[in-house]
Amino acid sequence: MRTIRVETSGATMLLTEAPETKVRDRQTGEVAKDATSGETLMTIGVVHIEDGESSLIKVTVPESGISEGLTLGAPVSLPGLVARPWENVFNGQQRHGIAFRATAVVPAAFPGAAEAA
Repeated sequence: MRTIRVETSGATMLLTEAPETKVRDRQTGEVAKDATSGETLMTIGVVHIEDGESSLIKVTVPESGISEGLTLGAPVSLPGLVARPWENVFNGQQRHGIAFRATAVVPAAFPGAAEAA
């Protein structure tokens, strides 16, 4: 399926869940790996705030893209953020959603913090 680049320059992104190893198969505990590089994938939780609205999203990031100094509740930047629609059938039920992936997660500043300094 097509990936859609997500523009976040007008948004505030706050880290709500620390990085965790992404599990591909919950029954076996198999860890998810990048199909191209074979690198372990991680998930983080963020709240995306823009135009007075907020959404909680999970984002997949390669392990090498997890920066030092991440703090829960602090602003982050997600370079290379893309959205990919998905659908599948699980136990006879059709499911669908949007998967988010970024090349990295790095600490950022609160909007306006640079202007106040």
